[in-house]
Amino acid sequence: MPSFYEFFAGGGMARAGLGTDWDCLFANDFDRKKGVTYRNNWGDGELLTGDVRRIRPEELPGEPNLIWGSFPCQDLSLAGAGAGLKGDRSGTFWPFWDIVKGLVADGRAPEIIALENVVGTLHSHKGKDFAAICSALRGAGYRYGAMVIDAALFVPQSRPRLFVIGVREDVQLPQLIQCSAPRAIWHSRTLQTAYQSLSSSLRKDWIWWDMPEPAARSKAFSDLIEDEPSSVQWHTQAETKKLLAMMSRVNRAKVESAKKLSKETGKRMVGAIYKRTRRDENGDKVQRAEVRFDDVAGCLRTPAGGSSRQLIIVIDGARVRSRLISSRETARLMGLPETYDLPENYNEAYHLTGDGVAVPVVSYIAENLFSLILTPLPTMERAAA
Repeated sequence: MPSFYEFFAGGGMARAGLGTDWDCLFANDFDRKKGVTYRNNWGDGELLTGDVRRIRPEELPGEPNLIWGSFPCQDLSLAGAGAGLKGDRSGTFWPFWDIVKGLVADGRAPEIIALENVVGTLHSHKGKDFAAICSALRGAGYRYGAMVIDAALFVPQSRPRLFVIGVREDVQLPQLIQCSAPRAIWHSRTLQTAYQSLSSSLRKDWIWWDMPEPAARSKAFSDLIEDEPSSVQWHTQAETKKLLAMMSRVNRAKVESAKKLSKETGKRMVGAIYKRTRRDENGDKVQRAEVRFDDVAGCLRTPAGGSSRQLIIVIDGARVRSRLISSRETARLMGLPETYDLPENYNEAYHLTGDGVAVPVVSYIAENLFSLILTPLPTMERAAA
């Protein structure tokens, strides 16, 4: 059974994605509230709650095949202050990387290192932060590549994320997980631009990772909605009316179209709403409610970055209701199972899920990349490699 360390573990969503075929040797997160949820779901054994800066490589157990690190995104996201890898939070990448270097020096370098973060990492500090990550991997003896994967391929949530995957240079790779040129499904234009901005020496160790295109997603946003949520309450009619009044003409037209379609088809229509600050026709800043009815939720975000919590609007014929998205609905949007134990406090649950990695994305990478990297090549293919 392959083993792994999970850094910046949150509620253990990478662990959930890897599943029971992987053995967790060690996990770490600084947030004590998330640590409670982690232990409620995974037990007391592997998690160390505390500052990654205080962890020493010699304290870590065993020899992992994989290190997963979803390091903090706040300084790399568009909502952040742009501090990048020099910021207080995203800058914890460097003490984490000191641990990796210590494991390498100790002869316990894992075959695979997987780093996950927001797409903004690619152009943070004009690409210098992304180049620094690639340089760190190369310096530790890893070849590397990256993919931008939108969770909407697997769950009804728009959530593109960057996955940088490094493989130890002595590990021989099967051809079917590599492609000679970028593929649009995994390698966005932003990623291709970031690659072109790398130095020629960094591009030398680059791999365009490849995976088969996944089957079409089976669930829509409306399939995940609770009729009687326990973590939130439906708005009053007055509150819903106020929310509708915050919409621009374009967004109100979307609501009217959804009402018409619901009446004609008898189908319940579910829209996702975010409140955003926009300028009106006079140039003044106003708060607007913006809605989408494409059966995909907007990206869950943590309130810490200044983002509003996501609301939903549910239309059954002429009946229009609204409320905050429930904590269980956010868990479903992240691909967590119904058995996953969420915090009772709504804000804690929202922060936990909004700050995590989509579970089915991890599962797909594990099945189509990690498992093949860790499987010994047949003799003939090994000789060709």
